[in-house]
Amino acid sequence: MEQYRLDFDALILAGGRSSRLGGVPKQGLVFQGATLLEKSLAAAAGASRAVVVGPDPGLLPEGVLSCREQPVFAGPAAAVAAGLEALANAGSGSAFTLVLACDMPRISSAVQVLRKALESREFRADGLMACGEDGRSQQLAGFYRTDVLTRAVKELASRDALISGSMRALLASLDLQLVTVPTGSTDDVDTWDDAAALGVDAGSRDPFPDRRGSS
Repeated sequence: MEQYRLDFDALILAGGRSSRLGGVPKQGLVFQGATLLEKSLAAAAGASRAVVVGPDPGLLPEGVLSCREQPVFAGPAAAVAAGLEALANAGSGSAFTLVLACDMPRISSAVQVLRKALESREFRADGLMACGEDGRSQQLAGFYRTDVLTRAVKELASRDALISGSMRALLASLDLQLVTVPTGSTDDVDTWDDAAALGVDAGSRDPFPDRRGSS
């Protein structure tokens, strides 16, 4: 089937408490010379717009937005809502939104597989998400139809369930397709043991040196 150019925005979640890392922000951890936030934004290359949801990330590549869920630490559903609002306010109207947590250092190969699944054929579901060979899905690595995801946010908010809401609750009504991605590509960093196993370290440098910020 004829391929088409995927029209999507990227929403990077970077606002968790990192409690099992002693509060060290995951976005600043370093993997193969780049921060995990840099890795996430690189994985989302080609997005019409990108937004980072979480604490002040400092300097970002030009054009990348930043915002924060309200109240802070209100959970992933509230973070997705904040990111979608920021993208809409910036005038974005992309058909799909790529949602990524910023704690998966090898996520790029998973995103490539997900993109091919969308680009190679007509796609009728509400979205697709990464799935490991063991059958475990990763809801924070998926492409979702923007209009459907926005409706899901509004529906959750109408039940006063957005604050502290989970991704599972947010996506419960969506017709989603699972796509098997390369082994290890969605491994995430929750603990220092995870970090050590993945070759991730605390790092000390500022991300995105010599680049202008945008908000």
